Amino acid sequence: MGTVTPIQRAKFSVGDLVVHRLFGYRGVIVDVDPRFSATDEWYETVARSRPPKDKPWYHVLVDGADHSTYVAERNLDADDSKMPVRHPMVEQFFDRFEDGRYVSHDLVN
Repeated sequence: MGTVTPIQRAKFSVGDLVVHRLFGYRGVIVDVDPRFSATDEWYETVARSRPPKDKPWYHVLVDGADHSTYVAERNLDADDSKMPVRHPMVEQFFDRFEDGRYVSHDLVN
């Protein structure tokens, strides 16, 4: 029987504002994976800094854009601007923006 790696507690939650450390864009977290869950092909092509797969990864709506991205925790910092994110899908995930973070619809996992 193999060794099971414990799941690391995520630093950010759904609705948190973040900034990408390498690329500088802002965004809002819409989902959290306890560890990398995309394909190996995606990782080899897109994740050029080779962040760890066994740490949390986040689905982020990018401010001022119409796409989302998938980002390793080590590449994110908290965004303390308290400014809302402009993205066409924000209302599909959240009810309101309050005290510098988004408040989610009824949480369903």
